[in-house]
Amino acid sequence: MGSAQPYAVGGSHRHIPEIAQNLRAAGAHDVSISFTPVLVPMSRGILATATARLAPGHEGVTTAHLREAWAEAYAGEPFVELLPEGQWPTTAMTTGANTALVQVALDERAGRVVTVTAIDNLVKGTAGAAVQSMNIALGLPQTLGLTVQGVAP
Repeated sequence: MGSAQPYAVGGSHRHIPEIAQNLRAAGAHDVSISFTPVLVPMSRGILATATARLAPGHEGVTTAHLREAWAEAYAGEPFVELLPEGQWPTTAMTTGANTALVQVALDERAGRVVTVTAIDNLVKGTAGAAVQSMNIALGLPQTLGLTVQGVAP
């Protein structure tokens, strides 16, 4: 307890190629990723902070613009929730839920978009994906048997 540890430092994490692939598929150009996960002593949960440079010509973007873009991108996605402005996700908020809680902000000085996302990696991870995929394959509502409410505030 009380000790965090980085792993897969220096661009060696196994998920970097698929992250880059999906960013390109979403229309990103000149993808450059630096990703270093940190293990913390807790039984479940992932809290991810990701940043991205604003593209040239987008210097006038505001946090409100970003929130609008995120809200539009995830509208209709039952397992992704953009939190109210100023509320930041915690791993405890997702415990037991198949939900990704997301917040977005703009670091104006650095010209970077900052996102923070929390998930319960036991439910939103492979187990939840398996149930969600099974539901879709069987023609059932994708939310069947999967809660979006965590068990902790």
